[in-house]
Amino acid sequence: MNPSKSLQLDHFLAGWIGGASSVVVGHPLDTVKTRLQAGRGYKNTLHCILSIYRKETVSGFFKGMSFPLASITVYNSVVFGFFSNAQRFISQYRYGDERRPCGLGDLTVASALTGLMSVGLGAPVELVKIRLQMQTQTIVAENLHLAGNMANGTNIPLSSVQMPGQRQYRGPLHCISSILRTEGLQGLYRGAGAMILRDVPGYVLYFIPYTIFCNLLKPDASSDPHPGSIWLAGGLAGSISWVTATPADVVKSRLQADTQQTRKFRGILHCIVVSYKSEGAQVFFRGASVNAIRGFPMSATMFLAYELSLQFFRSL
Repeated sequence: MNPSKSLQLDHFLAGWIGGASSVVVGHPLDTVKTRLQAGRGYKNTLHCILSIYRKETVSGFFKGMSFPLASITVYNSVVFGFFSNAQRFISQYRYGDERRPCGLGDLTVASALTGLMSVGLGAPVELVKIRLQMQTQTIVAENLHLAGNMANGTNIPLSSVQMPGQRQYRGPLHCISSILRTEGLQGLYRGAGAMILRDVPGYVLYFIPYTIFCNLLKPDASSDPHPGSIWLAGGLAGSISWVTATPADVVKSRLQADTQQTRKFRGILHCIVVSYKSEGAQVFFRGASVNAIRGFPMSATMFLAYELSLQFFRSL
């Protein structure tokens, strides 16, 4: 068997296992993050958590999880497989040996390319996830242009508003079909531009710190990192990546939660301007604390499951 092809398959399988593990660990806080960024009426993170629990119980934190959990098979497999292949291609092109470890500059290029590629698969996944997470969110009356007898800003439960064409999503497939019917194929990629702004630098600040921390925590250059070191390095890398990506993530979440029936934003720049005028610069850091907190266990679990799976497959 060709070792290169075997290694490629190992990375795809390990990426699937790591990604699925991270979704289960991180989705509750991802729901909180999405509600804070795209919703209205939450004072802070704790208030958001308590509101979700009181109104929707524990199941509210897992809304929209089935679709990313199912699609993570493809998404994370492709991300880690692509990242591994990009490193091998760069090493082969620059040094004539695909097995030569990449330097930081090479890793930066491989990470940025991975972030750019990931949007093609990740944008529809995140769109559906956010639409499912947000469908129990209250709607602001002024944004619905409801007539006359209610004060501006009055929050109305979604279930109490009868709107022509307004539909509740019964699940991921119904959500996809509804978006395709009302917005077309391009509707599935709403917010993709903001996602590129988030994920290209985000993956650089994901893989580079992970590599640096792993190397610092290894007892010597030739040994494999200890599982505890992988867990710590992955967690720190995840927190760094998600906190720095928060402004672009806020814009992406708002664009993706912005359905055709209640459309407020014409694009990235319009979303930034409207958000800034109505809520100030602090709006772009909404959910940063949640991102920092959820980024650690998600990424720690992701990298630990990925690396241990990779070691297992290589031992077969």
